[in-house]
Formats: sequence, structure tokens, C-alpha cells
Amino acid sequence: MHASLVIMAAGIGSRYGGNKQTDGVGPHGEILMEYGMYDAVRAGFDKVVFIIKPDMRELMERLCGRMAAGLRTADGRPVEVCYAYQDSTSLPAWYTAPEGRTKPFGTAHAVLCTRELVHEPFCVINADDYYGVDAYRTMYSALRTIPAEGAAAMVGYMLRNTVTAHGTVSRGVCHVKDGCLTDIHETLKIALLPDGTIRDEDTGTVLAGDTVVSMNFWGFTPSIFGELERYFHAFLRSEAGQSVKAECLLPTMVGDLLAQGRLTVSVLHSADRWFGMTYHEDRARVAQELVKLHETGVYPAELR
Repeated sequence: MHASLVIMAAGIGSRYGGNKQTDGVGPHGEILMEYGMYDAVRAGFDKVVFIIKPDMRELMERLCGRMAAGLRTADGRPVEVCYAYQDSTSLPAWYTAPEGRTKPFGTAHAVLCTRELVHEPFCVINADDYYGVDAYRTMYSALRTIPAEGAAAMVGYMLRNTVTAHGTVSRGVCHVKDGCLTDIHETLKIALLPDGTIRDEDTGTVLAGDTVVSMNFWGFTPSIFGELERYFHAFLRSEAGQSVKAECLLPTMVGDLLAQGRLTVSVLHSADRWFGMTYHEDRARVAQELVKLHETGVYPAELR
């Protein structure tokens, strides 16, 4: 089966204090995107699509695009590498962005920007997250049987494994019933308190550590692009479309489609642990985890 890995890499990463997507955090300077590509290709994915800003093309090719092009699936298939640009050229002609808008329009818009490149089942990930080997195997298996329309999949993670002591994080808090997602709420300020309590700082609500959250590890078919376009255009026509900071978010779109009965989302589980870099202080822990994975043989001594 042909399947694409879509990597969202156009974000600014303001809370991290630098471009975390291109931070060489592995033992030989590997970036987190390289681990995602490596794991996805050995799971069976044979196309990698980078969503970037236009001025990132040369950097992305040098950092990991060429590596991706040299990978082969387990049955010997070469990997196709494509680049999608998240910029103003992908906005509809009838829309004029407000003066001062420099921030990307969010993850729903990012995925929509790949419409002309992706014609097969695909997985969407963040560029700055480590999802684990098993997550890609699980998703590839799900994409083999996913219905062509009205269905999607996501890999869920336990909230306690996705928070940081260095500040608040944004997570898609999920409600799951009988293996399917029933609701998802993008929660923007989740804090890990010194006593181990996890709390939504916006509402004061205490969240259970075993709450399932989305880390933007989604599986879709190409039919989702029509829904993405409708949702994004409605966003642009709303008050949010005139904001210099508002974002059109993929989890929020999925939640709306669930509420309308237009989408069914299977919630998959991975045996691996997620980790990532929201803040620069997270970097040392991530580097230590990656060293362990190399030392235990999950990855070769040098990934490249």
C-alpha cells in the first residue's frame, strides 16, 4: 500500500525560544523529524511531505530531505519526497489577510496545503515530537483498512506522559468510547503543578493523568481535503479571519466534524512513550532519551 507521512514543520516554535524543528538533539546531531521519517518508512510509508515556509526549502533539504530520499521501505520501495508551502499563496483569492498577520494560519490550513501532493492514505505528525516506533506501525496498519470517506484515525497518548515541568502545554483533550473518539477539546494552558497535579489553567479544572490526548498524530484519506477546505474557508469568513494571531486548528476541525456526525475517528494506542520539546529546558531530557534508544538498538549507531 502507498501511504504518505505529512510532517508539519512551518510553525514558529515561540515558546521553545528558537527553531526546535531543526535543533540537532540526537547523539549525532539528528533532528526529531529524522526519527519520524525513519520509523514511518520502516513501517511501510513510501512518501514524505514536508509542510514548510518557502524560505525553509534549502535548509529542509539539507537537514533531512536528502536523507528521506535515500530511505527504502522494508520491501525495497524508494521514498518520494515532496514540499508543500504554507504561505499566503495558498489562501483563497477572495480573502485579504489583516495587516500585521505573520503567524501561520494553523494546523488545519497546513494540511490543506498538501492537497495537490497527497492522493493516498496519509499520516500527519508534528515536526518536533517523538512518537515512537510502534505508533507508525499501528497507524500504517489502520490506514490499510480505513474507509475512503467519513473515517479517520489517531494515536492517543496519556496526558501524564505529555506534560512538562517547564511551563504550560496545549493538548487536544479527548473523550473515547468503545475505541472511537467522541469529543476533542483543544486545551491551551495545561500545567503540571509541583505536587504532580495536572490542571487546565484557563478553567482551573484538574485533569486525570490517564486522560487520552491528541498529539497531532492523525490518519486520514484524501477525502478529508474537502472538509478541510470548507472548514478553513468558514474560519476565514468569521471574526477569527481578521485576527493577526487566531489559528485554524486540526483538532478543533475534527471535533466539529464529530459533532456533526460527518466523521468517525478510531483511537489507536501505541506501546511507546511520546516525548517532545515545548520549551528549551526540555531539550536535555529528550537528548538523554534518544541516546538510550540508540544504545538499546532501537536505532542504529548513526541514523543518517
